[in-house]
Amino acid sequence: MRIFAPNEIVAKSRYWYFLSKLHKAKRANGEIVSVNEIFESDALKVKNFGIWLRYDSRSGTHNMYKEYRETTRAAAVETCYQDMAARHRARFSSVQIIRVATVKASDVRRPYIQQLIQPNLKFPLPHRVQRPATKAARSLLIAQRPSTFY
Repeated sequence: MRIFAPNEIVAKSRYWYFLSKLHKAKRANGEIVSVNEIFESDALKVKNFGIWLRYDSRSGTHNMYKEYRETTRAAAVETCYQDMAARHRARFSSVQIIRVATVKASDVRRPYIQQLIQPNLKFPLPHRVQRPATKAARSLLIAQRPSTFY
């Protein structure tokens, strides 16, 4: 079972929570042998992650699929928790991560991720201020306004 938690204590607690949902087992009748942190093999490459989740809102329980671009699976889940708190006011305890999968660029569904996959992606630099090379080259008063549009 893969559990995303900020520390070992929360991970153990979430493990028993999910295990009691899956099987008829209690904490008193079981023992956790080890807790291991799983590290990403290629953590320097940006990947697309699809996250299936369930969360409890004020009106009921909802299923959801979200996509994120991150370098690691843990970073994508952390972004998901922040996004759920911001957009849906869902706390950490009310969000259950069902599945996290790497999504190929051709299989990305959401348009806000598709726009970042384009091969000729460029970001404009609308307001660039020219800085002097040294402090000695700086002048306090200049006769004309700076040209910031290129």
